[in-house]
Amino acid sequence: MSVDPSAVIVAVAAALGGVVHGSDAPPTLKDFGTQQVQTITDSAPAIGEQINEYIELLPQQSQGPAEQAVADLAGAVQSAVDPYLPAAPESAPIVEPPADEPSPQSGPATDSRASEQTPDTSGPVEVTPSGEPFTGYVPSRGLPSPIADFYGPTTGSVGAIAVFIPWFQKAGDICAGIKAPTLAALYAAENGFRYGTTAPVSPDGAQGPGQFMPGTWARYGKDADGDGRANILDVADSVMASGHLLCDMYSEIEDWKKRGIVSGDTLDLTIAGYNAGIGAVRRSGGMPSGLMDYENQTKPYVAKIRATEPRYKSILGFRSEDFEGTGSRVVEAALRYLGLPYVWGGGDKSGPSGGGFDCSGLTSYAVYSASDAGFSLPRTSETQWNVGVEVPLADAKPGDLLFGNWGPGGPGHVAIYIGNGQMVHAPTTGDVVRIAPVFDGMRVRRVM
Repeated sequence: MSVDPSAVIVAVAAALGGVVHGSDAPPTLKDFGTQQVQTITDSAPAIGEQINEYIELLPQQSQGPAEQAVADLAGAVQSAVDPYLPAAPESAPIVEPPADEPSPQSGPATDSRASEQTPDTSGPVEVTPSGEPFTGYVPSRGLPSPIADFYGPTTGSVGAIAVFIPWFQKAGDICAGIKAPTLAALYAAENGFRYGTTAPVSPDGAQGPGQFMPGTWARYGKDADGDGRANILDVADSVMASGHLLCDMYSEIEDWKKRGIVSGDTLDLTIAGYNAGIGAVRRSGGMPSGLMDYENQTKPYVAKIRATEPRYKSILGFRSEDFEGTGSRVVEAALRYLGLPYVWGGGDKSGPSGGGFDCSGLTSYAVYSASDAGFSLPRTSETQWNVGVEVPLADAKPGDLLFGNWGPGGPGHVAIYIGNGQMVHAPTTGDVVRIAPVFDGMRVRRVM
């Protein structure tokens, strides 16, 4: 479908959250309202899937009008709720709690594989640094369009991308035409980085994180991680199979272009082949066209993947040889929460609280989670600065802590270096855990 029906549900929940938090209602009533908004939002993906399933049961000639009706409804709801949505986050000073403040506790493919799903969303940001109520519900990870576009892109759909990173990098080296960011964007579109028993089975029978049909898996499914079997639900086996499949299609399409059989951008056509089958590319002489599935699914699928590739370049840009050891475990622990809201005073070594993390809550959790000996950091950025040893920024390694926003009392912000000039952090109220370039003036401490 061109519009995920769960967007309608999330839009209503977002507007409801804005009304609840912007009202003069007592705190207890606001808390109750927040819980109800969260319940609605959490239910959105499942309801969206049900709507898709109902549409698929309709006669072929009725499916297009039904899809358009959902799209029209989503647009109408979006227009209706826009006045109630909070303003998009702007750049703001990054602040931390005072040192003495305690921590509070898709539619079916035609002949290839995939169905696109939407991951769960997360909780609200409730308080600004000034202590005033935040006047809106903040949707987070995996938001269906158009709500995601309203808040701006996040770096990842689901924090589970951390499990995929080394294999995207490895599969991105199979051939020159298919790179790791393309694979990451494709897997985000396929099923939001779900794997194992959480990976859905499409109505056509496509399985696993790469949404392979049985026939295609029989040819490309190999034991990539050395566990003794080719498992369609496994991250390594699936990603490497996708890499080989995409590279084979890329090479074949290049040959067709030289022979004048097809025309168009080779990578665009390869991605289309993953969705609709390479035979559809050849039959159409390029981008699959003419059928409803191609117009309403394959073309938007290609456009979405190409548009989201840049989001994954930063997270996949550091050297694979750096992504190992204790430092990599610190990074992986933080990446699990990409898209989780910033919450003032949120989180500690045990994980998020109040629906999210603040900056030092995230670092406390990531370091403790990665430590074999259960090493605990102090709770605030100012006190975390006193742990470990300072190293030059040029010598920073993944897992080192970055400190910035300096004031008389020390640093007001802390982040985790992931390599290639990038960091993962919980920025400020109204934002979410995300990847960003290292800020000017940041200093590095190696704590593990």
